[in-house]
Amino acid sequence: MTVEKRIEAFTKLGEFLSQFQPDGIAQNDKAVLNELFFEPFNMQVNRASEFNGWFTKNNVLFAFSKWSNILNDKNLRKWTSSYNLSEIKPKKIGVIMAGNIPLVGFHDFMTVLISGHEIIVKQSSSDAHFLPLIAKYLEYVAPEFKGRISFTDERIRDFDAVIATGSNNTARYFDYYFGKYPHIIRRNRNSVAVLTGNESKEDLEKLGEDIFRYFGLGCRSVSKLFVPRGYDFDNLFEAIYSYREVLNYDKYVNNYDYNKAVYLMSQYQLLENGFLMLKEDNSYASPIATLFYEYYDDKKTLGQKLQADKESIQCLVGKSGELKMVDFGETQNPQLWDYADDVDTMKFLQDL
Repeated sequence: MTVEKRIEAFTKLGEFLSQFQPDGIAQNDKAVLNELFFEPFNMQVNRASEFNGWFTKNNVLFAFSKWSNILNDKNLRKWTSSYNLSEIKPKKIGVIMAGNIPLVGFHDFMTVLISGHEIIVKQSSSDAHFLPLIAKYLEYVAPEFKGRISFTDERIRDFDAVIATGSNNTARYFDYYFGKYPHIIRRNRNSVAVLTGNESKEDLEKLGEDIFRYFGLGCRSVSKLFVPRGYDFDNLFEAIYSYREVLNYDKYVNNYDYNKAVYLMSQYQLLENGFLMLKEDNSYASPIATLFYEYYDDKKTLGQKLQADKESIQCLVGKSGELKMVDFGETQNPQLWDYADDVDTMKFLQDL
């Protein structure tokens, strides 16, 4: 199966997924294989929250929309042109996926198949319904994919290399079990925003998207702020007020109430607006409904700290010209070549 055919298959997938948008689901008769797959996809979108209460319809459709925007011929050719994929000898790649946000393992899935390898997928039970449908769609669009995609609920066996994503605790298990094989093992990471106090209201509103999308459960979700000493949080609270709709979701509210009670019983000092708590803390991973913050005195010292802690950070958000940063509101919109943990997955697969 040529690289051209793989690109064509994923381009058709992108066109199919474009029917599922946050502002509505609209069937396009020109989408390939709609007669077979539109209703099954539509049903899974509408039932997603039954299997995982965090997978709201809006968040699922956001994920579909994100991938539909990226999966086009131009992007796929730009991405793959940096590699020599035509000479790859297919190997079996085991991929162990997280399940914190919808389709969180899709990039690894796509990268393995685009590279020309075979994939053995072990999904999280928290996100187990979309990828098998996508795999079946690809097998119909490009029958050459048949036999190259398999799923398992058991321990992955008979593989040549592994890509595994999990927590710091599970990573120790992954290191033990997969350490002797070629591997990429990902651990906990969080995203942080660096504020100066000069941000516009629009900047801070966009920051709200980085904080609240997927209820803050993604590694690209902002969980911590670095702010100059004396920073006034009132502007931030005002700008993110439109995100108060998170209070419509019981799972979020339960976490908010629980964490607030814990903090108050521990006599921590909090800033809060009724749906988000701000707590001064040196850690990067904040609980749901909580945003940690830390003061800085000068940008040079802050830059040194961020460099020292880079293994804990997925994205840096802000507008500093001195640091590599993601724009406000863009953390959940990476390109195909924006690899998790800055580890080039495609090069890893190319070099096997």
